[in-house]
Amino acid sequence: MTTGVQKPTEPGGPGQRGALDRFFQITERGSTTGTEIRAGVVTFFAMAYIIILNPLILGTTEDVNGDTLGIPQVAAVTALAAGVMTIAFGLIARYPFGIAAGLGLNTLVAVTLVAGEGLTWPEAMGLVVIDGIIIVLLAVSGFRVAVFNAIPQSMKAAISVGIGMFITIIGLVDAGFVRRIPDAANTTVPVTLGIDGSIASWPTLVFVLGLIICGMLVVRNVRGGLFIGILATTIIAIIIETLAGAGPAVDDEGNANPQGWNFAVPGLPDSLGGLPDLSLVGAVDLVGAFTRVGAVAASLMVFTLVLANFFDAMGTMTALGKQGNLTDENGNLPDMKRALVVEGTGAIVGGAASASSQTVFADSAAGVADGARTGLANVTTGVLFLLAMFLTPLYEIVPIEAASPVLVIVGVMMMSGVREIDWTKFHIAMPAFLTIVIMPFTYSIVNGIGVGFITFAIMAVAAGKGRQVHWIMWLISALFVLYFGIDPIMAAIG
Repeated sequence: MTTGVQKPTEPGGPGQRGALDRFFQITERGSTTGTEIRAGVVTFFAMAYIIILNPLILGTTEDVNGDTLGIPQVAAVTALAAGVMTIAFGLIARYPFGIAAGLGLNTLVAVTLVAGEGLTWPEAMGLVVIDGIIIVLLAVSGFRVAVFNAIPQSMKAAISVGIGMFITIIGLVDAGFVRRIPDAANTTVPVTLGIDGSIASWPTLVFVLGLIICGMLVVRNVRGGLFIGILATTIIAIIIETLAGAGPAVDDEGNANPQGWNFAVPGLPDSLGGLPDLSLVGAVDLVGAFTRVGAVAASLMVFTLVLANFFDAMGTMTALGKQGNLTDENGNLPDMKRALVVEGTGAIVGGAASASSQTVFADSAAGVADGARTGLANVTTGVLFLLAMFLTPLYEIVPIEAASPVLVIVGVMMMSGVREIDWTKFHIAMPAFLTIVIMPFTYSIVNGIGVGFITFAIMAVAAGKGRQVHWIMWLISALFVLYFGIDPIMAAIG
């Protein structure tokens, strides 16, 4: 264990490590420099799939003019924005919460704003920038912190557990252990285990082996166990792919291969990479959407982005803070205002880079589980994202099936929060339960928080405790009612 008061010695010796320790409060938070760097690497590998997935969501969707952003271009700006914002969050907020393009937010931009509402890509990204400006102003004013403080402890615990469940379902689905049934409309079961109820693919077998390895290392309290687990599982994956040749889940011609690897096929890269294409940076139109669809419709789109961004980040930071024992007795993070301002800036940076809104990534729970407690882990993760712009083939060596076991392990750890919920009082239990289950069942953190908040207010009235509900909770519940009804409202306006 290092200390923050060491005498300077030779360059790179304990004296310099002491300065680093003091800046990031490494010893104060019960960590070490080595642990932070290692856990930062774990976080990167748990998040790296976004460099592949974000381009598939944003890069292939045509706008009203028939233009697409392009997969290589989106991959480059995705890594750039994630790297810049993750490092900024680590240096300013000094928490180990990685930042990257939010999955729900990027889908909202591509499917709703561009494909649905007929905006051009620069116009849609302009709304994302405006969303970020509003989020930052709300954080600077102290309103976001006030919202944080107004949430009852039972709901904070439920949010944390729900995100654990959400992370778990992401891991299970990405690994192919849980799969959607193609013709789910004609069956009572929407999902199934593996392929036709069996673990019938090599990638899913790798996931199972990785889950066992990671679980055993955690049980044995092996330092850096999750990092070791990812490395070991990756080696197994490379060997199996070399021998079995499962190939990708979708080939270059778009043909599906259910027994293939999701996102990245493990193996040694053919090249070390090249220069990134950053031509999308700055391709933003701040006013075009208001001209194209009208001020009211564009404002409602911004409202949707703000609400989704606001509570996605808030819920994730609550969960990660609790997981890392970084919160106070009320479940709040110290220096929350500073962290929220930096996080809000992620939407501005993401929109300006055409990478979609950048927000705190729930998958950074993998690094927290491996010991990350300070911003140094974030700096490590961010540097790896920046390197990934140039060394794209290298991050593709680790398949998502090798990182997914860590997400399931994290879900197990985050379930402990259920003990903080009073299940004997139904007006507390019902909103907490709905918050927990709606997140994985709808694949959305925001949906879980919204349903939970609305139910909390209604159940409080039913229990005769309506006056005990903070006015901010009433306001948020009303805004979520508007949020869930936004499509028919916009249809009526249009």
